[in-house]
Amino acid sequence: MNKYNLVKMLQEYIPSDEELLFKDQLLSFIEQNDDCFERSLDEGHITASAWLTNKDNTKALLMHHLKLDRWFQLGGHCDGDPDILGVAIKEAQEESGIENITSVNNKIFDIDIHLIPAHNNLKEHYHYDVRFLLQVTSDESIVQNHESKELRWISKDKKELPTDNPSVVRMFNKWVAIK
Repeated sequence: MNKYNLVKMLQEYIPSDEELLFKDQLLSFIEQNDDCFERSLDEGHITASAWLTNKDNTKALLMHHLKLDRWFQLGGHCDGDPDILGVAIKEAQEESGIENITSVNNKIFDIDIHLIPAHNNLKEHYHYDVRFLLQVTSDESIVQNHESKELRWISKDKKELPTDNPSVVRMFNKWVAIK
C-alpha cells in the first residue's frame, strides 16, 4: 500500500456534514506531505483508529487515555506504514489485548483532525485521524496496557458514553444508527 490507496479511500468516503472540511484538509495534507505517515513530521501526521465492537455488535470499547486523560476510541500512529486499515487493527489489538479483530467492511468509518497539546518533549501537532469500524471475532477478554487508565465496554445507551467529545459522540451515533 501507499498513500494513494488512502487518497482513493478518502475520495470514495462520503463524510457527514461535520467531516466535510476534514476530508478536504486530509486530502490536501496527504498531497503536500510525502512523509504524512511519519510521526517525525512536526506539523502533524496520519493516525489510524478503531471503533471496536464486540462479537455481537452490542458494545463498543473505549479507552481512558493515560497521557491525555480523556476518553477516546482505540488507535495510534502509523509510524511510516501507509496500510492505514492494518495499522488500525494493530493498534486495536495492542491497546485492547484482543488478537482476533477484523474490519467490518474495509471502508472508512469516520475522519477527524484534532490538535494534540504539547506534552513531555513533543510539540503541539495535529493528528489527521482515519477511523475504521472493527469487530472482535472471539470471546477474548480485554487486557489493559500501559497507554490507558481504563478500558470500558459501553452499550448503545448514550448514558454509558463517558465523554462528550464531539468526535467520539459522532462515531457513537454512527454506530448506533447501523442496522
